[in-house]
Amino acid sequence: MADKVKLSKDGSSIDFVQSEGIPTSIKKFRQSPEIEGFYRFIFENDLQKEAYDILDRIITARKLKKAKETKDAKTAAVELKAKDDKSVKAKPKSK
Repeated sequence: MADKVKLSKDGSSIDFVQSEGIPTSIKKFRQSPEIEGFYRFIFENDLQKEAYDILDRIITARKLKKAKETKDAKTAAVELKAKDDKSVKAKPKSK
């Protein structure tokens, strides 16, 4: 198990052994060798606080990006609806 996480000789990078398949569920994802090795590396090097801070920043950034995309999509939909309303009003009714 300890051979799944390898530090480079100068300690500047981490190498994880990759599994063959992509996990299809949350449970399988958490049990995958890459994630298990990542958790082990964090625990063995006492990096829990740093890992939490990094993941918290990533989650916050993703939430802000998603909120912005949602807001942009709603704004675009309102603008499109307004444009369609104007074009419907501008067309004369034919008999």
